[in-house]
Amino acid sequence: MGASRTDLFTKQQNEVAAMAKAIAHPARIAILQHLVKANSCICGDLVDELGLAQPTISQHLKELKAVGLIQGTVEGTSVCYCIHPRTWKKYRDLFNTFFDNNVQEGNCC
Repeated sequence: MGASRTDLFTKQQNEVAAMAKAIAHPARIAILQHLVKANSCICGDLVDELGLAQPTISQHLKELKAVGLIQGTVEGTSVCYCIHPRTWKKYRDLFNTFFDNNVQEGNCC
Protein backbone atom coordinates (compact mmCIF):
# COMPACT_ATOMS: atom_id res chain seq x y z
CA MET A 1 0.00 0.00 0.00
CA GLY A 2 1.32 3.44 -0.91
CA ALA A 3 1.64 6.53 1.18
CA SER A 4 -1.56 7.87 2.68
CA ARG A 5 -3.08 10.83 0.91
CA THR A 6 -3.91 12.79 4.05
CA ASP A 7 -4.08 16.00 2.03
CA LEU A 8 -7.40 14.80 0.58
CA PHE A 9 -9.08 14.89 3.99
CA THR A 10 -9.97 17.50 6.58
CA LYS A 11 -7.83 18.20 9.61
CA GLN A 12 -10.53 16.66 11.81
CA GLN A 13 -10.71 13.49 9.69
CA ASN A 14 -6.93 13.11 9.89
CA GLU A 15 -6.97 13.67 13.66
CA VAL A 16 -9.69 11.09 14.25
CA ALA A 17 -7.85 8.59 12.03
CA ALA A 18 -4.54 9.18 13.85
CA MET A 19 -6.24 8.74 17.21
CA ALA A 20 -8.05 5.60 16.09
CA LYS A 21 -4.77 4.17 14.82
CA ALA A 22 -3.01 5.00 18.08
CA ILE A 23 -5.59 3.18 20.20
CA ALA A 24 -6.18 0.32 17.75
CA HIS A 25 -4.28 -2.20 19.87
CA PRO A 26 -5.77 -3.88 22.96
CA ALA A 27 -2.54 -3.33 24.92
CA ARG A 28 -2.83 0.43 24.34
CA ILE A 29 -6.44 0.39 25.49
CA ALA A 30 -5.34 -1.48 28.63
CA ILE A 31 -2.52 1.02 29.22
CA LEU A 32 -4.91 3.96 28.89
CA GLN A 33 -7.45 2.32 31.20
CA HIS A 34 -4.74 1.69 33.78
CA LEU A 35 -3.45 5.24 33.57
CA VAL A 36 -6.95 6.67 33.94
CA LYS A 37 -7.56 4.47 36.97
CA ALA A 38 -4.16 5.10 38.58
CA ASN A 39 -3.90 8.78 37.54
CA SER A 40 -0.15 8.20 37.02
CA CYS A 41 2.10 5.23 36.55
CA ILE A 42 5.69 4.11 36.28
CA CYS A 43 6.55 1.93 33.27
CA GLY A 44 7.50 -0.98 35.53
CA ASP A 45 4.02 -0.94 37.04
CA LEU A 46 2.56 -1.40 33.58
CA VAL A 47 4.79 -4.41 32.97
CA ASP A 48 3.49 -5.99 36.18
CA GLU A 49 -0.10 -4.98 35.45
CA LEU A 50 -0.29 -6.15 31.83
CA GLY A 51 2.19 -9.00 31.78
CA LEU A 52 3.95 -7.73 28.66
CA ALA A 53 7.68 -7.28 28.25
CA GLN A 54 9.12 -3.86 29.11
CA PRO A 55 10.26 -3.14 25.52
CA THR A 56 6.74 -3.94 24.28
CA ILE A 57 5.20 -1.61 26.85
CA SER A 58 7.70 1.09 25.90
CA GLN A 59 6.77 0.82 22.22
CA HIS A 60 3.06 1.16 23.02
CA LEU A 61 3.78 4.14 25.29
CA LYS A 62 5.76 5.74 22.46
CA GLU A 63 2.78 5.43 20.12
CA LEU A 64 0.39 6.92 22.68
CA LYS A 65 2.80 9.74 23.43
CA ALA A 66 3.23 10.48 19.71
CA VAL A 67 -0.45 11.44 19.44
CA GLY A 68 -0.27 13.35 22.70
CA LEU A 69 -2.63 11.14 24.69
CA ILE A 70 -0.07 10.62 27.42
CA GLN A 71 2.74 12.66 28.86
CA GLY A 72 5.71 11.61 30.90
CA THR A 73 8.26 12.98 33.31
CA VAL A 74 11.65 11.50 34.13
CA GLU A 75 12.11 10.46 37.75
CA GLY A 76 15.59 9.07 38.17
CA THR A 77 15.83 6.04 35.89
CA SER A 78 12.06 5.73 35.51
CA VAL A 79 9.54 7.68 33.50
CA CYS A 80 6.20 8.47 35.10
CA TYR A 81 3.34 8.54 32.59
CA CYS A 82 -0.13 10.00 32.89
CA ILE A 83 -3.04 10.95 30.66
CA HIS A 84 -2.66 14.35 29.00
CA PRO A 85 -5.97 15.92 30.06
CA ARG A 86 -6.35 18.48 27.26
CA THR A 87 -5.60 15.94 24.54
CA TRP A 88 -7.88 13.38 26.21
CA LYS A 89 -10.74 15.91 26.16
CA LYS A 90 -9.96 16.93 22.58
CA TYR A 91 -10.15 13.36 21.31
CA ARG A 92 -13.16 12.52 23.45
CA ASP A 93 -14.93 15.48 21.85
CA LEU A 94 -13.79 14.46 18.34
CA PHE A 95 -15.06 10.90 18.81
CA ASN A 96 -18.32 12.13 20.34
CA THR A 97 -18.87 14.40 17.35
CA PHE A 98 -18.02 11.56 14.97
CA PHE A 99 -20.40 9.09 16.63
CA ASP A 100 -23.11 11.66 17.37
CA ASN A 101 -24.53 11.33 13.86
CA ASN A 102 -27.83 9.50 14.03
CA VAL A 103 -27.98 6.39 11.90
CA GLN A 104 -31.51 5.39 11.03
CA GLU A 105 -32.53 1.82 11.62
CA GLY A 106 -34.33 0.18 8.79
CA ASN A 107 -33.72 -0.47 5.14
CA CYS A 108 -30.05 -0.71 4.35
CA CYS A 109 -28.74 -3.16 1.80
